[in-house]
Amino acid sequence: MDVSKEALFEEFENYSYTLEYYSQESASEEKTHLKIVHWVSLLLCVLAFVLGIPGNAVVIWLMGFRWKKTVTTLWFLNLAIADFIFLLFLPLYVSYVALGFHWPFGLWLCKANSFIAQLNMFSSVFFLTVISLDHYFHLIHPVSSQRHRTLKNSLVVVLSVWLLASLLGGPSLYFRDTLEVNNHIICYNNFQEHGHDLTLMRHHVLTWVKFLFGYLFPLLTMSFCYLCLIFKVKKRSLPMSRKHFWTVLSVVIAFAVCWTPYHLFSLWELTIHHDSSFQHVLQQAVPLSTGLAFLNSCLNPILYVLITKKFQAHFRASVAEVLKHSLWEVNGPATASEQLKSLSSLETDRVPRNQHGFFT
Repeated sequence: MDVSKEALFEEFENYSYTLEYYSQESASEEKTHLKIVHWVSLLLCVLAFVLGIPGNAVVIWLMGFRWKKTVTTLWFLNLAIADFIFLLFLPLYVSYVALGFHWPFGLWLCKANSFIAQLNMFSSVFFLTVISLDHYFHLIHPVSSQRHRTLKNSLVVVLSVWLLASLLGGPSLYFRDTLEVNNHIICYNNFQEHGHDLTLMRHHVLTWVKFLFGYLFPLLTMSFCYLCLIFKVKKRSLPMSRKHFWTVLSVVIAFAVCWTPYHLFSLWELTIHHDSSFQHVLQQAVPLSTGLAFLNSCLNPILYVLITKKFQAHFRASVAEVLKHSLWEVNGPATASEQLKSLSSLETDRVPRNQHGFFT
């Protein structure tokens, strides 16, 4: 490396576990343990990809093309789109870690990959917050909700969420950079332009923005909505779909469980500017918490299927309809008559007429 890159490396190594991975000669036992941690992180990412791509694709297919368009299906559809786009880029991160933190994909994919990850984090939590607020006002203030809860207004909210998530994730496009370290090209946040103090400030500001707007404020809002719902539903004996309530609540809980370690360790990472004694802990905790956060992108479709019987029924009915048309085209009307009858009866039995499930 040249002098400028060496200075950059020395300045940055205090808070980057990937650079630290190459910067010091660790004991062989410690390095072996670190590699095991990275492979566990990779396993979580691969699991998220394998389960999340088909799962979110099914949700997009059903809610975007098969089911009646409602306000709630619009929320869940965009939540699935955010997860699906992120998962499409996940193999880049998997390759990065599997290659020993070597980024062979160039600068622009480094920026794009990080931006998509940030976009997914912010848009997912914002849509979960919107779903919680919508659920709250729909039950507690039904008259006002009925007047303003339209598809047109919902589309405005959806566009606003995507715009806000893009703005908050935008710094990744500016600060993300590549650097060659020990014959490895790394993809990292390059805050090193105008001195140490500005570097610290940028790192702190971006981390706290992620924590406050991508985790704490939305989580407090969702918790408030559900605590109020539980209290007022019991007090007023309001009618409420228990399946719908538990489905939405489980999605929120899954988000909190998956993303809490990531944000806590991100805040802890800020202390390394002043005290590097816990650096070995973060070397193991950061990749594991990142893998757990990525795993959240595959959980929502699984939760829909496990909790919601009507989602299962709609899925079976939609698949039955596709198979019915396929059998008709391939076998012809004469040879496919029996299959058509059985599939039609299955569809009729599973989903009543004019019934669109709990996504209302």
